Amino acid sequence: MSRRTGARRRLGSIRLSLVLLALVPSVTLAAMWGVTTIQMFSEGLRLRDQTDLSRSTGAMGTDATLALQRERSLSAAWLATPKGSRAALDVQRAETDKAVAKLVGQADAIEKAPSRISDRLYSVLGSVGSLEYYRDQVDNPTDITAQQALDQYSSIIDDQIHAFQELSQVDDGDLTSQAGPLVGLEHAAELVSREDAQLTLAWPTGHLDDKTWTQFTELVNTRRWLVQDQVVPQLTGDAKAQTERILASREWQTLQSVEDQVLASRNASATADRIALPDAQKRWSAAMDKLSDQYAGLIEQQTAGLLERSADKADALLLKAALLSTGGLLALLLCVGMSWRITRSLSRRLRGLRRAAVSLAQERLPDVVARLDRGETVDPATATTELDYGHDELGQVARAFNTAQRTAVHTAVELADTRRGFQKIILGIARQSQNLVNLQLSKLDTLEREHTDPDILKGLYELDSTASQLRRYEENLVIVSGERPGRSWTEPVALMDILRSAVGEVAEYQRVEVLTEEEVYVAPPAVADVIHLLAELIDNATAYSPAPSPVTVRAGMVAKGLAVEVEDRGLGMSEEDYTSFNEQLAVPPQFDVVALADDLRLGMFVIAQLAHRHGVAVTLRSSPYGGTTAIVLIPHEIVVRETTGGGAKDGDTPEGGLVAVDGRGTGDAGPSEAPLGVDAPGRTEGGTEGAADSAREPRPLVTARTASAAPSATREVIPRRDGLAPLPRRVPQTSLVEELREESAPAEDDGSLDDFTAEAAASSLAGFQRGTLRARDDDAEPPHDEEAAAAPRQAAAPVPSTPPADR
Repeated sequence: MSRRTGARRRLGSIRLSLVLLALVPSVTLAAMWGVTTIQMFSEGLRLRDQTDLSRSTGAMGTDATLALQRERSLSAAWLATPKGSRAALDVQRAETDKAVAKLVGQADAIEKAPSRISDRLYSVLGSVGSLEYYRDQVDNPTDITAQQALDQYSSIIDDQIHAFQELSQVDDGDLTSQAGPLVGLEHAAELVSREDAQLTLAWPTGHLDDKTWTQFTELVNTRRWLVQDQVVPQLTGDAKAQTERILASREWQTLQSVEDQVLASRNASATADRIALPDAQKRWSAAMDKLSDQYAGLIEQQTAGLLERSADKADALLLKAALLSTGGLLALLLCVGMSWRITRSLSRRLRGLRRAAVSLAQERLPDVVARLDRGETVDPATATTELDYGHDELGQVARAFNTAQRTAVHTAVELADTRRGFQKIILGIARQSQNLVNLQLSKLDTLEREHTDPDILKGLYELDSTASQLRRYEENLVIVSGERPGRSWTEPVALMDILRSAVGEVAEYQRVEVLTEEEVYVAPPAVADVIHLLAELIDNATAYSPAPSPVTVRAGMVAKGLAVEVEDRGLGMSEEDYTSFNEQLAVPPQFDVVALADDLRLGMFVIAQLAHRHGVAVTLRSSPYGGTTAIVLIPHEIVVRETTGGGAKDGDTPEGGLVAVDGRGTGDAGPSEAPLGVDAPGRTEGGTEGAADSAREPRPLVTARTASAAPSATREVIPRRDGLAPLPRRVPQTSLVEELREESAPAEDDGSLDDFTAEAAASSLAGFQRGTLRARDDDAEPPHDEEAAAAPRQAAAPVPSTPPADR
């Protein structure tokens, strides 16, 4: 099986497949709609929250940055001339505190911001927390130098600029690109502010040391590169125009001129550690005052515009998300509704087709087959109903099913006709063979009564046994044909006679031990079938066990009826075989010529057929001896405790009692009298026509299992406890001439049958056998060459060939 086929089978049903076909796209669309809606709303809400946070922190911290820059310049002026006025510094410090307080007051909003923004803003809050310490150092320098104090201001401002940069990085690419030049412009303004702080601190002394000059040079070069190469090329619109006006102004030119003079002053200085500054403090201060205001205005204006555009963008995103979400939801509902409607329609049609097909397969077609089995005439055209499901693919399936069911009905009718014809042929052959077998048994019975020679009688008895087996096989054919065997009884038959008759139809009856003390009877309708069933099981047991070992037959009443056990000592079977055969025996069998041709288990079929006919349960299981035990449970319905018919008295043959309609009495079991150690009762012969009862001569006893031979031919016949006369008992040596009789010790006889046991019968018959063998040995001693010639004949003597019942 391929992987694709296995996957299709694991889906379960077409209805489930249709449901999945509608469910999977629906769930997928719903998931996509949900994800898209959440993403769009999240993006709009995140942009709006970030815009609100930027506004609440003072235009992304720009207010605090500009305030700190002005405070740094005033602090540098105070450090340069401590005896000057500090009123401007105190005012600026108050303005700085307001801007910082606005930033610190947004701690809750900062906590909800993305981690990259909150980390930067927390860094700003931590740095401004140390602002008072640096102010004290500015007022009273004790721990750090003036340059270090100014550097701390620069550090706080750098943190704010980086926070400004993080706040400007939003999910909208257009806003982020507009914020980039603004961040560069603010950074350039910070560089210019640092230049002013350094020069303001150095103007009173009139010179710079080499380190300070180097830092100033780096600031100038970085700012010029940043403005010319990064800020101006990226600015657009009004921001670019304002920036270009600032760069072209006289103040900016003055600023650059002073920077150039400072940069060139190192070459004119005599020493590297004392670089003289140009006399340009007034020009520098005047230009810086104007440029600072212009820079601050430009930055504040552009920042406010960026925040406005960000707020508008956030509102547009939310509105777009709402519209798309609503449209997507409507489309999703429409798609889901159409999918489920189509799925329900297909599923409803498929269920209808399935119900019609199941009804046809499980009700109408079996009814057609049952009518055919009953022999009724069935018209294939009207036996089934046509299925009509339109002209699409389902309709094509329905039409194909219609063709299939017509073909099935035609085939069933043809097979039924063929089976009936085959069964009639088998039944005709079996009935003709039965007539011949019954005629043969009648002739054998006549010859047995006419001859008294033991050797001749032995051969006749063997022929009689073979004919009885042949009759059983012919009855198998009748049973296979669905009919009942010809034998039937009009009165209940004793259990012992049933068992004796069953044993008599087995080739190796000498090995069978019958053990029972039950005095019950079997109802007349079931007698023939029970005998046949037990004979098949006993024959099976003798065929599949070694010749010396016995086959034991036990019978006794149990809670659910009469139980008969047939136990052999063969090799047995596996548990799987026992399970398989018990399932076959439990299910009503159906005759199938093809199946039988593949596996000819005719005996098993016959046993199951007979058991099902009368409600008999047959079970196979392993025997403690290693062989097989067959348990036959005959229900109470066909077991009779007492009979109303009177038995014959004083050794007479029962009249009108245990007589078979087809001419065979209950005792007509071939050599079955031998295993039970009793003589045969009278039987009627004549095939299917019947004949009068006739007394039958006693047969030689081969083995004894349940009774002992009587020592006297004149013994009185004592009636049985159930009121019926017992079968005639054979008396050893009564048919022999006086000279051949042997003296034997008289057996003790109390005149009662109650103490008659199987052990006594075995002992008596063993003595009889020994006497017979001694008589034959004493009759004539053959010469050595005759014995040598007789040995091959004995070795080649035909053994009764009896095909065993199939296990």
